[in-house]
Amino acid sequence: MSQPEHLHALTGVPMPTRETVSQETGRYWDLCQEKLGLVPNVIRAYSFDDEKLGAFTRMYNELMLGPSGLSKLEREMIAVVVSSVNRCFYCLTAHGAAVRELSNDPALGELLAMNYRTAELDKRTRAMLDFAWKLAETPAEVEEADRQSLREAGFSDLDIWDIASITAFFSMSNRMSSAIDLQPNPEYHSQAR
Repeated sequence: MSQPEHLHALTGVPMPTRETVSQETGRYWDLCQEKLGLVPNVIRAYSFDDEKLGAFTRMYNELMLGPSGLSKLEREMIAVVVSSVNRCFYCLTAHGAAVRELSNDPALGELLAMNYRTAELDKRTRAMLDFAWKLAETPAEVEEADRQSLREAGFSDLDIWDIASITAFFSMSNRMSSAIDLQPNPEYHSQAR
């Protein structure tokens, strides 16, 4: 198998199991297993510390599952494009699977991962992904014209806040995943194919 078998490369960080996590974290693992059919490795990795896990999951759940003018697919598309900028294997794999599933398009996740500009996207989606890419790659170059392009594509200022927040979150998450060599769950590779 070409993917390393470790969860992550920090052998000095405890590797939790269902039996060793707190009751609260165990319930969260059970909920993941029930809803997703697996416990995402990012959740497993953070589970050695309930505070760190809680901070990560609260932010993720608010941005990716909370109320927003952005659809779930749009949010996942941002995650993939930002992860493409950062070449994050974990997030490209996990969120690419989510894009495939939500879009019912097995090629879309790969197009976004490799070069979203080659995908046939509507004006709104293209503007959103152009902004996310620029913010992830060259944040100091974002200016009012970039925000105005989003408004002209139909996004509200609250939507722009969400696009920026998701971009920032995945920029952080990508760096953390790369720093510890976090490996995606093998199941993601074959999902929605």
